[in-house]
Amino acid sequence: MYPLLDGGAGLPNPLQFLPPDGTKIVLVLFLSFLVGLEREEHKATSAEYSFGGVRTFPLIGLLGYATSLLSGTNLWFVAIGFCVTGGFMLLSYWRKLSWSNAGATSEITGLATFVVGALVQHDFYWIATTLAVLSLLLLELKDLLENLATKMAPDEIFTVAKFLLLTAVILPILPDQSFGPFALNPFRIWLVVVAVSGVSYGSYVLQRVTRLRGGIVLAAILGGAYSSTVMTVVLSRRAAQEHRPHLFSGAILMASGMMYLRIAALVAIFNAPLGARLAPVFLTLSGGALVGGWLWSRVPDDNTHDVERKFTPTNPLELRTALFFAALFVGMLVATRLAVQHLGSAGIYVLGAVMGLTDVDPYIMGMTQAAGSITPLGIAATGILVAAASNNIAKGFYALTIGDRKTGREALLALLLLALAGLTPLVVMGF
Repeated sequence: MYPLLDGGAGLPNPLQFLPPDGTKIVLVLFLSFLVGLEREEHKATSAEYSFGGVRTFPLIGLLGYATSLLSGTNLWFVAIGFCVTGGFMLLSYWRKLSWSNAGATSEITGLATFVVGALVQHDFYWIATTLAVLSLLLLELKDLLENLATKMAPDEIFTVAKFLLLTAVILPILPDQSFGPFALNPFRIWLVVVAVSGVSYGSYVLQRVTRLRGGIVLAAILGGAYSSTVMTVVLSRRAAQEHRPHLFSGAILMASGMMYLRIAALVAIFNAPLGARLAPVFLTLSGGALVGGWLWSRVPDDNTHDVERKFTPTNPLELRTALFFAALFVGMLVATRLAVQHLGSAGIYVLGAVMGLTDVDPYIMGMTQAAGSITPLGIAATGILVAAASNNIAKGFYALTIGDRKTGREALLALLLLALAGLTPLVVMGF
């Protein structure tokens, strides 16, 4: 009787007929063959010399496996095999330089394939597979990655480097404990700053990559994930020039729909119970605003000319921006604790309504830290809904003040309805 695959589906496991090392060799061949296949495709589309293909890379992977097997626990033999393989890679690169100023991607990939074989022999299957898959992705995404590099200014790359330095070096050494009468936790504070800035930076990168493509609707979606308030102001200013009220008021509503998705993601990361409580409401509000805004933007305007994207956001990883947000967040934590102590739940709601008029993120992230400890989940969820509704009302009046009259009126009405919908769960669901 054949041993069965997981689940007892009645199918024989073909790997049972192989010795233990045979299974490893099959995995090495499979992973290295995929890499060689990608390099073979590259070689077929390139007029220049290119190292390796569907035979060379599997042989390199097998060489890594064999040297690792022979060396046992002594890695000197593996190191020698790696150096010998590296010597051949160096000869290949030397020959490539005689053709043109080409890169060393294929040669480095060959060395990585050697390491994959060695990892498999030592039973590091997950690491070996991950290394091979990431190598494939980096090879296949060559054009996209080079495109991104050309669109990023040197000062932006330096900004990212500084932020990563603070994240990777400073964050791990911050004490993860509470200090003072307001129970401020330095590690948690900076972690929140990193998360909020990271979400905004993801939107920023997508906006840069898709610059001048996709029109106003795509700009509203990506910009809403960055900052719906900033996007509302930008779209309102453009609306005053373009006279496309349906297009721009619908786009403003879609940007606010993305705000709910952004909030839902951040709340879920830092307070799972609070996120679970708010997720159905936020996902419903987001879907309704995105679909409603898109349908409204499709209503014909008197002017039918195309409108190009022009907005380029500022880099959210600027250190001054991150430090300013950290200061706001600390202030919000202090204000929340004082409101709970002296004003009760009413103070939380008033604070949310006031903060919604400016920047809603510090208040919402403060609620994720307070909910379940100094504030019940229900009160924290209500405060977040009030803050989001207040923010939508404020954006509606921004649109009315900055944009042309018709766009402003339509955007204000749409955002007032969205704010009302956001407050409805307080009555219907008893938050």
